[in-house]
Parts: sequence; C-alpha cells; structure tokens
Amino acid sequence: MSLFRHAVFEISIAEPRGLPAPNGPEVAFAGRSNAGKSSAINTLADHTRLAFVSKTPGRTQLINFFRLRGGAVLVDLPGYGYADVPDKIRRQWQGLLENYLRERASLIGLVLIMDARRPLTALDQQMLDWYVPSGRPVHVLLTKSDKLSRNEAAKTLAATRKALAAWGGAISVQLFSSLKKSGIEEVEAAVGRWLTDCAGMTPALDGTDKRKPPA
Repeated sequence: MSLFRHAVFEISIAEPRGLPAPNGPEVAFAGRSNAGKSSAINTLADHTRLAFVSKTPGRTQLINFFRLRGGAVLVDLPGYGYADVPDKIRRQWQGLLENYLRERASLIGLVLIMDARRPLTALDQQMLDWYVPSGRPVHVLLTKSDKLSRNEAAKTLAATRKALAAWGGAISVQLFSSLKKSGIEEVEAAVGRWLTDCAGMTPALDGTDKRKPPA
C-alpha cells in the first residue's frame, strides 16, 4: 500500500504558537519556491489538489499538516527564495521554518525539493548548512527531471550526489517527475526507512546553532 496515498489534511498554521501538539512522526517537505514541491506532494498522495499549486511562486505562506494512513504526518513547509515577497512576509516565513525545524521533536526527516535543472542553489545549500547538524536525515528530490534528456538527468544526478557528500552521509538523492509520475517508489522507500528507524523516538536539537533557515 502506498505510504502517501489517502493523506488527509489536518491543519494549517501561520505562526509558531499555532503548531498542534505532536501526534506521530513528522516528515517535512521544503524547497525553493517554484521548485515543484506542491506538485510532488500531490503526485505522491495521488491527489490533484492536496497541496495548493500556484502559478505564482511564493504563494504558500503556511505550514500545512497532512495525516498519512499509517499515522505519520506529512508537513508542507513554506517555499523559500522568492524575491518578490515583501520583507515582512519573508521574515514571517523564516520564523515559521526556524521554529518548526529547530524545535519540533517529532520531526524525523526532511525531503528537500530541488529543480533538476537548477539543483543546489545558494539557498538550498544554506538550508542544508542549517539543517544537517540536527542529525536528522535528508532526502533530495530532483523534480522536473522530465525536462532533461536521459543523459542530462543521469549526469545531474551523479553531480548532485557528489556535491551532497560535502554534508555527510545522511543525505540521499533521486530524480523525480510529477508529470511522468516517476520516482514515487523511491521516495516511499526512503521515508519508509525513516519511519522504521525512528521506532517512536526522534532526535532533539540542542538549540546551540543560531544560523537561520533560508527565506
């Protein structure tokens, strides 16, 4: 049975004090605005409108929680890096990301979305610099891989995997296409391992890292 299929929306929050009490292991999805995060979530859930897909980058301003059938939670984080967002909103997003990623004890891993045509932007690297010291795993989805030829996609995957080695061994990476619905099983396998390994326990951040997540 699909890990993500039949996900059900639970709540959206706009500020840290609105976060619901932890209830099951949480897997967060993050990425640069317009990298294909909402489309990836919809594809994994086999639902055309589970996560809002906007033609205007930067529209997702909330943290959205979706309950999976097995009891885990998929957490859709605000996209980062859209230049036309007002500073006040950008600071609000950054505050949400920082609070959730730093303080959420039930968070067991991060699925980081990158456009396969532009992987590891400066903001993606900033996110990795900030998050990886937590000790939680990261799985990178190189979305829109259908925009590349097979040879280009293979080269991009190999180059990205090599570059990610700079952040240690707790990062995996794959190609993904919402259009062709390819890569679904690989994501499910990676996240499924996290859920098996967590065994009801999640690592906690010690609060000593004062760097900010990208916004």
